[in-house]
Amino acid sequence: MTTPRFVSTSPARLSYTQTSPVPKSLGKDCGRVPAFPARPRGLSLRLRSSPVMAAAAGVGGNGSPAAPVDSTGSSRIGEVKRVTKETNVHVKINLDGTGVADCSTGIPFLDHMLDQLASHGLFDVYVKATGDTHIDDHHSNEDIALAIGTALLQSLGDRKGINRFGHFTAPLDEAAVEVILDLSGRPHLSCGLDIPTQRVGTYDTQLVEHFFQSLVNTSGMTLHIRQLAGKNSHHIIEACFKAFARALRQATEYDLRRHGTVPSSKGVLSRS
Repeated sequence: MTTPRFVSTSPARLSYTQTSPVPKSLGKDCGRVPAFPARPRGLSLRLRSSPVMAAAAGVGGNGSPAAPVDSTGSSRIGEVKRVTKETNVHVKINLDGTGVADCSTGIPFLDHMLDQLASHGLFDVYVKATGDTHIDDHHSNEDIALAIGTALLQSLGDRKGINRFGHFTAPLDEAAVEVILDLSGRPHLSCGLDIPTQRVGTYDTQLVEHFFQSLVNTSGMTLHIRQLAGKNSHHIIEACFKAFARALRQATEYDLRRHGTVPSSKGVLSRS
């Protein structure tokens, strides 16, 4: 087995446009080209000038309760590069984004699913990957999920103030999938999908469970997926990714009543 090489980039060095309140001391222009389109300027200015009012109104970067004002002004961003002899993967995730997706994995159906993650989670998701897809999609599918999980782990930090738990059921025509998750720091997956065909396009449907298992392993997430209905393989998988996106959005949003404390009776949520 090839030992992967992870390269994590500090949020301060990323090229994202900040989407949470930024102190005026940081200046109006950092001189960097954003990796994603900037938020409309009027809204950004209003949030910066009155963070207390924004929090009271419950307005955040993804339509959720606003994040507690951070003296560093940093968004919750994770960036990971994973390089092995089988794949080369680069992932960036902004939890406080606007739903921008820029994904090119070499697996068209997986690109489509990552678009759902961004669109319905309102995360900014950047994934560029090359791999030995001439063999099959297994290595790329796995390493992309491992990198996404690591980026989530990085972007969540100490997890202070978040809801921690997420629960959502998404329908897609005849299909319906329920997702329950806990950003507990403890990796566990229970996957109850019954996908009737072996492939959707060129994508091996066995790789869906493997994708989520890999993501869970590196993010430290407890994840339960349950199929309630469905006959069409595409619909079942897409409903799964949509439900996962909404549940993850719910779990990563801020609970204003928590006042920035860790959502655990232990006082810490560790990745162990």
